[in-house]
Amino acid sequence: MKKRLLFFSTIISLSLGLNACSGDDTAVDTTDDQGVEIPVVPEEATALNLENYKNGTGVMMQTFYWDVEPRHEWWKIINEKVEGWAEAGIDRLWLPAVSKGQSGGYSMGYDPSDYFDFGEFMQHGTIPTRFGTRSELETLIANAHNNDLEVIADIILNHNSGGGKEFNPFRNKDTYTLFDKTAGNASGMFDRDFNSFHPNDIHERDEGDLFYDEQDLCHHQEYVQNWLWKDENSVAKYYKNTMKFDGWRFDYVKGFGPWVIKEWMESVGGFAVGENWDGDAAVLEKWVEETGVSAFDFAAFYKLEEALDRHDDLTYLGRDMLRKTYPDQAVTFVANHDTEKDTNEDNRISSGNKMKAYAYILTHDGYPTIFYSDYENEGFQDELKQLILIHNSLATGDVEVLYNDNDEYVMKRSGNASNPGLILYINTSGNTKRRSVVTNWTGEKLMDYSFQSSHSPETGGDGTVSIEAPGNSYSVWSIME
Repeated sequence: MKKRLLFFSTIISLSLGLNACSGDDTAVDTTDDQGVEIPVVPEEATALNLENYKNGTGVMMQTFYWDVEPRHEWWKIINEKVEGWAEAGIDRLWLPAVSKGQSGGYSMGYDPSDYFDFGEFMQHGTIPTRFGTRSELETLIANAHNNDLEVIADIILNHNSGGGKEFNPFRNKDTYTLFDKTAGNASGMFDRDFNSFHPNDIHERDEGDLFYDEQDLCHHQEYVQNWLWKDENSVAKYYKNTMKFDGWRFDYVKGFGPWVIKEWMESVGGFAVGENWDGDAAVLEKWVEETGVSAFDFAAFYKLEEALDRHDDLTYLGRDMLRKTYPDQAVTFVANHDTEKDTNEDNRISSGNKMKAYAYILTHDGYPTIFYSDYENEGFQDELKQLILIHNSLATGDVEVLYNDNDEYVMKRSGNASNPGLILYINTSGNTKRRSVVTNWTGEKLMDYSFQSSHSPETGGDGTVSIEAPGNSYSVWSIME
């Protein structure tokens, strides 16, 4: 994998005598008489080369947004971005659902019809999926692997859509539950009829919430289990062994029991994360414990939204999140395909606050995900690249919150014997602020590796230092050489 190197020149310091800690609402003047920002850096100090501090972590890229355009071109479009993502420090690509859905060339894949049609059979009005052909998908996966990136498949196990009509004796009416070569399953693999769905001769419904209730797959049917994960040509094994996927993002896991995920993983393994859309950290913790895999940290997402948008109060960051109890199984995020198309403002983090939210997830524990549309935003990309570099280098060690009130949040990563760690400072007030904190560093010159602040203080013999964050922004501090 190619790596992006950052180099910093030596900068001569200008002494301004600005090391005093400001009050909570006091602005700090760091400009000259003409209002130009004055750099405050120590004499002959240089930045760490962060490439020398790789901590073995990475970042996942969600490679799509809702209703990507142009249709049939998406695999080729993102294939051109793979090398750049790898250079930026991405280690996994989460692809949209790859198989043919009922909506054909317009489907985002969440209405699965034929699990084995990756864009090669004429059905639902198209040969390619919305994203392209099977050969283009295979080219993308191979290119990702050549750049040391894992590829994650989006798996929809709760429901099916797009079958043919048949009489269903369990509902005493016609239902669209026939999936064969003539109706919704041109591949001829995993044919289904009403017996594969609820209700059936086993029970009325499974353990989860109902969604697409007439086409709600029954995972207790051995036939369904065999085709989904047990047999050699099952969806799980075909995706892993033939299509070469490395892991799984499980859609809408509220729709079925956690045991389904557990058995799938016992069959094929790999990285896995579940979409359990619930802001209650306890719900996520229980699901993680029952499945043994990671979950998207919706609790952290909602606490960020409440802290930065809804309530404008950073003390919400002190509340429960999955990453606080299961940091190794919390997949953190700022936006995804669903939150960005949701019209409810409480289900999305505003554009003006996104970079502070990314600064949070890319410095804390948990496994962060970058949303495609945010990374491709020219106003965000350079900043995100630097935060990814910080995450993959300095974001290591125990997490300790040093200070938290309604408009300030200061967090320390302790680092280790070979890594200095970092300090994150978020400031949502309108003024530049400084706060005195105790660090693990004594007699060290510091700088903001996120480049939001040019302040460069020095720690005292007891590790105390006054750090700075610009108004409505953040900074990420560590030592200099």
